[in-house]
Amino acid sequence: MKHALPLTALSSNITDNNKMPESQTEIPVDELSPEQAETELARLASEIAGHDRRYYQKDAPTISDAAYDALRRRNEAIEARFPGLTRPDSPSRRVGAAPTSGFSKVAHAVPMLSLGNAFDAEDVAEFFARIGRFLGLPETDTIDVIAEPKIDGLSISLRYEGGNIVQGATRGDGATGENVTANVKTIAEIPKTLRGQAPDVLEIRGEVYMGRQAFAALNEQREKDGDAVFANPRNAAAGSLRQLDATITALRPLRIFCYAWGETSEMLADTQTAFLDRLREWGFPVNPFAGRCRGVAEALAKYDEIYAARAQLDYDIDGVVYKVDRLDWQQRLGFVSRAPRWAIAHKFPAEKAQTVLNEITIQVGRTGALTPVANLAPITVGGVVVSRATLHNADEIERKDIREGDTVIIQRAGDVIPQVVEIVLEMRPSSSKPYQFPTTCPCDLRTPAFREPGEAVTRCTGELACPYQQVERLRHFVSRDAFDIEGLGEKQISAFFERGWVKSPADIFDLQKNDSDREPKLRELEGWGDKSATNLFAAIEAKRTIPLERLIYALGIRQIGQATAKQLARHYGSFSRWQEAMHQATMERSGNRLETKKAETVGEAYAALCDIDGIGIKMADDIVAFFSEPHNVAAIEALGDRLTIEEAAQPDTSSSAVAGKTVVFTGSLETMSRAEAKATAEARGAKVSGSVSKKTDYVIVGADAGSKAKKAQDLGVAILSEKDWRALIGG
Repeated sequence: MKHALPLTALSSNITDNNKMPESQTEIPVDELSPEQAETELARLASEIAGHDRRYYQKDAPTISDAAYDALRRRNEAIEARFPGLTRPDSPSRRVGAAPTSGFSKVAHAVPMLSLGNAFDAEDVAEFFARIGRFLGLPETDTIDVIAEPKIDGLSISLRYEGGNIVQGATRGDGATGENVTANVKTIAEIPKTLRGQAPDVLEIRGEVYMGRQAFAALNEQREKDGDAVFANPRNAAAGSLRQLDATITALRPLRIFCYAWGETSEMLADTQTAFLDRLREWGFPVNPFAGRCRGVAEALAKYDEIYAARAQLDYDIDGVVYKVDRLDWQQRLGFVSRAPRWAIAHKFPAEKAQTVLNEITIQVGRTGALTPVANLAPITVGGVVVSRATLHNADEIERKDIREGDTVIIQRAGDVIPQVVEIVLEMRPSSSKPYQFPTTCPCDLRTPAFREPGEAVTRCTGELACPYQQVERLRHFVSRDAFDIEGLGEKQISAFFERGWVKSPADIFDLQKNDSDREPKLRELEGWGDKSATNLFAAIEAKRTIPLERLIYALGIRQIGQATAKQLARHYGSFSRWQEAMHQATMERSGNRLETKKAETVGEAYAALCDIDGIGIKMADDIVAFFSEPHNVAAIEALGDRLTIEEAAQPDTSSSAVAGKTVVFTGSLETMSRAEAKATAEARGAKVSGSVSKKTDYVIVGADAGSKAKKAQDLGVAILSEKDWRALIGG
């Protein structure tokens, strides 16, 4: 058995761009237990978030689109089988990544969302069926869609006022992008003044790309000039558009296809088809393959047509997008989390390759998860050279009988490091032996590694005594979506930890105060100087004021991602109220450790925590477990003493009669589907619950209402008919 790299070597070999996930399994979705599914969803949320940062912020994706889509597809399949385990920070509820520094920020008036994915004809058929169910259409009705190639480029928003371009912005995290106005004005195909009549305010969206021939010529010239070449046209387009010097952008052969809109001062059309016609009239390039398809069969035929033409195109595409043609239907369908219900991307398949697995090593994550890593003979897959692959966990190694020295088939459907799909048994060396999964952590303490019954993950039992876990938690604390302290990344955290300067999050904010008493001082270390030390201290000081949601996320509580942290912050409002409620919930749960599915039997604070949308008992227990550890409580209190923690911003639902109300739907509704009813309620600031309690404000009853209606009557909760509900929310 091979041991893990020492801490310093590990941190230099597995960076933020190619770090293995903490836990992962490729057990077929239909064979996952609820516990395994929960662990897998947590792993996927973290892994996909890392890819989003590399793609949207750094223009440096480390996996192919097909590989990325495979991750999302697995996440969606697990959520479909276990809908109750869907995480608030699930990739299905998130798009993009926060914009980087260097450009001013632009808040999108209408969010720039992503798309759900389909991977085969069955997925496409289900997309059409799902639309029909949501809208309550007869099965005989035909749903028309617009089909168009999915361009592999950089999403852009173009704002026009009075017919003149006034702003260009990247997508960023969907809510906030980067102001690249000067750069987009250099792209010849983007009209600076619109032709004909246009709304006073018009935001057009499209994809900036670089043609293959232009890309090849650019790389040839860069190679002659001794400059680094771009990995692919998408990277070249993104890097060119995001130049701080617009004169450089002007020299790059960028192009654009437009296909959507954001904020407008008037209705643009009745159908997607008519909107594309208006785009052409205004002077925007529209992809020539875009066309209307009647039903599933025509949509799939269009997919085949575009796929067949793919190799002859001068631009990269990675699938076909279908959009419901009727705009009134689009409006009714609305959005779910990160994507519209009325559109989907039918993606092209992934790539595989064969190589040799030289060695298996172990990596330890911040929650103590031991993840086996396959070190491969370097191989090119999908245009990217890879040399490491995840082996997920002990079960995966045993199930596939993966051994050192095996020839393996890999697929880039995992992190920067692909997954091992299968072994080539006939090429196995005669001297090979089954891999023995370690029973101790590879850290210096050699603490026992334990696997909870029903879990796929083996964890180090050393908790915060384990240096691997300590460093990983600190790295998470300063990561981009947490405190995001400029100049304080993984390398610096590891170095400060090894010197004993930073052992807990609060130590970061004491770095400058304690530096005067140290020998050597920070500025005297190799790679540092007066300016860099001063800049770091200033960056730390700048983060002494932090939103509550970012603090909660930064703590690294198991299962608590960005979306859940935001929900907790909004629910409790302030740091003190959240802290007090968590302490109370912890005391209630510690006094009642019986396995129960009725949170209200534990205590009021614990029940309130479980009742927050998307949390439930399992996630609540992870939060309670975090607050049960005295060192965690001490760390939070120390941060509270050093920081100004901003209260959570609440959404403006002042005009809604149901904002802040808890509602329950029961029975069959006549004028809208259950999904549409829930989406409508949530859009108006209401919380939709699946159970009736004394805290429920309204129960909306349809035909064949059952026990929920009776319980509402017993508790004295207001009962509304579907007609009453529609009148209450304004139609």
